[in-house]
Parts: sequence; structure tokens; C-alpha cells
Amino acid sequence: MANHDSNWLIRTRLKTRQLLLLLALDENRNLHRASESMNMTQPAASKLLKDLEDALGVCLFERLPRGVQPTSYGETMIRHARMAITSLTQAHDDISALKSGLSGQVDVGVIMTPAMMLMPSAIAQVKSASPLLRIGVQLENSNVLLERLKNGMLDFLIARILEQEDKAKLHYEELVGEPVCAVARVGHPLQSAAQLGLRDLAPLSWILSPQGSILRHRFDMMFRREGLEPPTNVVDTTALLVITSLLQQTDFLHVMPLDVARDYQRFGQLKILPILLPCEMDAFGIITRRHQLLSPGATILLQAIRQTAVRVYAKGECPP
Repeated sequence: MANHDSNWLIRTRLKTRQLLLLLALDENRNLHRASESMNMTQPAASKLLKDLEDALGVCLFERLPRGVQPTSYGETMIRHARMAITSLTQAHDDISALKSGLSGQVDVGVIMTPAMMLMPSAIAQVKSASPLLRIGVQLENSNVLLERLKNGMLDFLIARILEQEDKAKLHYEELVGEPVCAVARVGHPLQSAAQLGLRDLAPLSWILSPQGSILRHRFDMMFRREGLEPPTNVVDTTALLVITSLLQQTDFLHVMPLDVARDYQRFGQLKILPILLPCEMDAFGIITRRHQLLSPGATILLQAIRQTAVRVYAKGECPP
């Protein structure tokens, strides 16, 4: 298969300018404006596009009276062109970094729980051995990070694999499940309660992830399984600064991953309430694109994450 692909690339003599033209057309949806953005004439741009379409044997763009619209073939080619250009740009950045005495760049996407414990420890381990390795960390939810990974903007993720994802194109290595807990401000009346039940929590004020999120659905179902209506006095947000400020200034409650809550409790910012919630998030793990060749920097960081995960999760190491 690899030889077949290589032969196709050789036969078509695919040009970088053709890939850049695809991206310009996708952005401008107009051949004249796309050619201007690339500092070339419209006839030259038309020939580049026609040569590519002839080589592929498909129409990539539908010509409209006032512009162009990508066909399904065009959408596919644009997606791969974006990944190819991103990869070439990263290759240039890595080479420039190595020439200037640095050790390259690695970009990783991470969700909240591993961002609090796993990533800082792994990064510290890597930086102690490779201080010049540039590490970029993007904190987002899993669906946003998965799109960035598929577009070649990230080397790998520490996130959840979603049901709707095409798992044939992704490799998932599970690390750990994610139980949740209820938290409140230090000094909240409930923190000294001897025993709490869901019936005690249902009528109270809560800060929750928005309707439609996995955690919100499981939180609401937790009450319904007990024959209770879920809380109705709710603020919907995932903004951590808003959540922590609101918790510290009011008697609102919040549900968050247990490891994250332990971190906040350790620094005296919040208290975990004395109730075991029968609710948890899906497990998270390492996600990469299949058949992706990781850079040396990404490989170093990934190995440190695996080693840290064994210590933190397999042995149950958690902040007090």
C-alpha cells in the first residue's frame, strides 16, 4: 500500500502550491481572491487546480456564478492538505529549533483532570532531562481536542474517546476512570455533616456543566434513579474561574472529578462533601492518530506520561 501511495505522489507531481491553493480556496470560496492571497494570477491558479483535478480524476470544486464550493472530494482533499501543510510547517519549526540548539516542539491536548496532576508531573520530568524542549499544552474538552488532533494541530491527547469517533483512524490507550464528588466552599454548613444523601442535595443550589454534556446527563440520572427530581437551582458553566469564585463567595455546590477536587482541597480552596456520588465520567487515556510518526519530543513526553500514570494511578498516589 505504501509503495502504491508513493508511486501516486510521484506520478501526480503534487506541488505544495496546489495544497496551499486548496486552503486558500476553502477560506475565500473565490478563485480570484484565492489567487490574490497567493500572489499569483487567476489563470495560473486555475491551471494549478485543473492539473490537480485531472491527476485525481475528480472535480474538487463546483464552479458557481459568484465563486466556488468544494465538493465532497474537495472537502476530503482540503482536510488532508491542511494536515500536510501543518506537518511541513512543524517539520520546518523542528529543524529551525534544532539548528538554534533547541530540542524541537511538542503540542499536546489535555482535559481537566490529567491537566491537574498527570501533565505537570510528566512535564517536570521531561524538562529536567530536556530543558530546551518546547512543550505546548492546550486545555479543552475532548471533542474540541479530537478535531485539532485530526487536523494535525496536536501531536497527541490525554482525553476521552467519544462514541461517534472513527476509532479505525485513532489509537486509544486507556489510563484511568474518573469518579466525581460534590464540593463546596471551606466552612460550608454541609462540610461537617455526619452523613449526606441525594435527598439532602437535590433542593440545593448547584454549579453544573451545561445540559447535553456527559457529566450533566449522568448527574441528573443519579437523582432520577433514586426517584428524585434533579436540582433546578442551577448555574450552567464550565469556566473554572467562574466556578471557583462563585463557590468561595456563596453556598453553591459543584460536582467535579475527584482528583481535581483533592487538588483544590489540598490548597485549602474547597472542601469535598461527605457523600459518595454514584456517578462517574468515562475513562480517559492517550489518543494518537493511527500510523502517525511522532516527533522525538512527542515520544519523550509520551513516555514520561506513561511512567507518571503508572505511579499516580496504578499505585493510587493522590494528594491528601
